[in-house]
Amino acid sequence: QVQLVESGGGLVQPGGSLRLSCATSISILGISRMGWYRQAPGKQRELVTTMTRFGITTYADSVKGRFTSSRDSAKNTVSLQMNNLKPEDTAVYYCYARLISTEEDYWGEGTLVTVSS
Repeated sequence: QVQLVESGGGLVQPGGSLRLSCATSISILGISRMGWYRQAPGKQRELVTTMTRFGITTYADSVKGRFTSSRDSAKNTVSLQMNNLKPEDTAVYYCYARLISTEEDYWGEGTLVTVSS
């Protein structure tokens, strides 16, 4: 069983920054892709960013230039640096990981990000 634990959410004013982290219970070396989705109230879950095992990273158009994903293989964590936050970024952010061995997807419980003045 793979566990993903997110941290770093909270309340921030428009234009502010937050850094989310996701810690995995297994080595990142066993993960084919990992990233973040978000779900705003009343909306479907949407992809924010994904990073492959080779380090190829893609971003949703809505966050390009503002969000940056990174990973620390030694600590088995991935992070999401979010700058210039906007009210429309308000959502629950979920970390996910897909295993190389089984191609199963695992999800964290989510962390709430609220952008409001």
